[in-house]
Amino acid sequence: MNLSSIRIITANIENLVKFYEEVTGVSVKQHTPDFAEINTPTATLAIGSTRTLQLFGGNNVAQPAQNRSLIIEFKVEDVDKDNERLASYLQENIVQKPTIMPWGNKSLLFRDPDGNLVNLFTPATTEAMARFDSHNRK
Repeated sequence: MNLSSIRIITANIENLVKFYEEVTGVSVKQHTPDFAEINTPTATLAIGSTRTLQLFGGNNVAQPAQNRSLIIEFKVEDVDKDNERLASYLQENIVQKPTIMPWGNKSLLFRDPDGNLVNLFTPATTEAMARFDSHNRK
């Protein structure tokens, strides 16, 4: 089994699409006015409007802007460069400036417009680099 995608449900898809395009530098593929995807080599971040909830059983299936248990993570080449590039754009949404975590990743943590936590990280220690290198060989 492989993780294929994570989907964010939002009440403002245009705003979230613009945000993730700016943060990732990747063009979002907008399949319909209610559904978009950012494809990366390892997984897809999907963004769906609240109107898509009707396809899954109704408005009570998911609630936009209510997440407090998940962090969307992107492995980047150089988190310090991304921090410089995004600092003025993210401003008050930054939760933690680039910091080396106990597990060896250097992480920049911030919130998207819906309040979801987003982490840009770069493996910073030998152990973290080896861990991600072994993931790529599987």
